[in-house]
Amino acid sequence: MNTFKSLCIVAVLALSFIACKDEAKPEVKTVEVEVNEKDVAQTLEPNATYAKVEFGIDGMTCAMGCAKTIEKKIAKMDGVKSAKVDFDKRIAKVEYDEAKVTPIILEKAVTSVADVYTVRDMKKVQD
Repeated sequence: MNTFKSLCIVAVLALSFIACKDEAKPEVKTVEVEVNEKDVAQTLEPNATYAKVEFGIDGMTCAMGCAKTIEKKIAKMDGVKSAKVDFDKRIAKVEYDEAKVTPIILEKAVTSVADVYTVRDMKKVQD
């Protein structure tokens, strides 16, 4: 009986040793994804009057989650040419078509991302 137990233990150890040597390599798959980004040159009105505003944003706690989310939300708006949110300075700079966007609409866009964000000191700026 002792010999049988010894043989079983040796067999289990041999199987686990062999199984551990068989390293599976990860399978790499390529997936094609169609990206549908808006072409700024096609969506912006060539004869539009563009204004630039700068305003402070209170309530942001992080650069990636807060600032980038607000920046993306504003940049996707119809009539917005460019949007940049600086987390460190807590300031946003937006260039927009005055016929399609107003400062009030920009403020509502920021506050609609989350209730904790507030806009302060909105002013028009020159280049």
